[in-house]
Amino acid sequence: MSDNPQFLPGSRSQPSDRRNDYDVTNTVRVSTTADVRNAVQRLFAAMLPTASFDVLWLAFHDFDRLFEGQFPGYRGCDTVYHDKQHSLDVTLALARLLAGYQRSCAEADRFDVERVMAGIVTALLHDAGYLRRDDEPRWQNGAQFTAWHVSRSADLLREIMPRLGLDHWTGVVTRIVHFTGYEINIDDIEVDDPQDMMMGHLLGTADLMTQMADRCYLEKCRDRLYSEFVLAGIPVTTVGGPTNPAAYASGIDLLKKTPGFCRNMAMHRLEVKFNCVYRYIEALYDGRNPYFEFIEQNLRYLDRVIATGNWRALRRNPPCFTVLKNPLQSVTALVSRRLADLNAPASALATASPPGT
Repeated sequence: MSDNPQFLPGSRSQPSDRRNDYDVTNTVRVSTTADVRNAVQRLFAAMLPTASFDVLWLAFHDFDRLFEGQFPGYRGCDTVYHDKQHSLDVTLALARLLAGYQRSCAEADRFDVERVMAGIVTALLHDAGYLRRDDEPRWQNGAQFTAWHVSRSADLLREIMPRLGLDHWTGVVTRIVHFTGYEINIDDIEVDDPQDMMMGHLLGTADLMTQMADRCYLEKCRDRLYSEFVLAGIPVTTVGGPTNPAAYASGIDLLKKTPGFCRNMAMHRLEVKFNCVYRYIEALYDGRNPYFEFIEQNLRYLDRVIATGNWRALRRNPPCFTVLKNPLQSVTALVSRRLADLNAPASALATASPPGT
């Protein structure tokens, strides 16, 4: 039985009906901490009916304070692609994968209560390394931490886990969080227990699936991810400079390279490095994977846009969940200055269409 009864088994997701800040089933608002917490609590109760949810309730509370700039020592979330909605979306997806795994695996292989809680906490904070601390005035935006943000997330987990009474899991979570990033080669992440490896695969899968299945993934790549890449120092094409195949000339150029990333690099991770654990979601949806349905929808649409050159077809302007009053305008100003410093094309930040719905 699905954790979302409105998402009927055997039905097909309808992209035109899905709201911009809702999950793939269009039943959970993944921009709101309380809504995701309640959905995760239902899944947790189904997996572990006699276990208390109190530790995870506190984890969600701390998450909200961190991302809203109310946690002592931290300024809150100011990254426009890796915003609050993304982390909540990943957490819900991990909880679903965990529920599918617990239902599908042999009884001896099921996760115990603390391992489930540790995994969910790691999902909540897997991108918390983007948050700037009060003692870091030299950095203007969390995207500047991109290259080492996962290690920073691990540092924050070291701070949070004792608050939750899970300090003995710190060693595990600070390693498995690296399954969501690229700082350490996946094959070089050292875990001793096969169950820790499984949790890492589930976590990395949740992170990739939710990004590519986001209803506004294409617009977010063009208008937000490109901006984060520029601030992170990822190469951009400069005027009169040498051609770099890893560089992005603009948000549209990034989108042109997105099908290759999704179908090659991302799918290689999901199927080979993460051992196809995305299939555990199928236990909740009668053999279907609603995340993959939306990923396929996004890629088919992007293929058509690239083939026709009709970039105005990408006209969604979804809300952005950060602590900034005007997040996109604020970040665009930073990016414009960065591009000017690099002597990059003035058109790099130009979007192909006016804001839409």
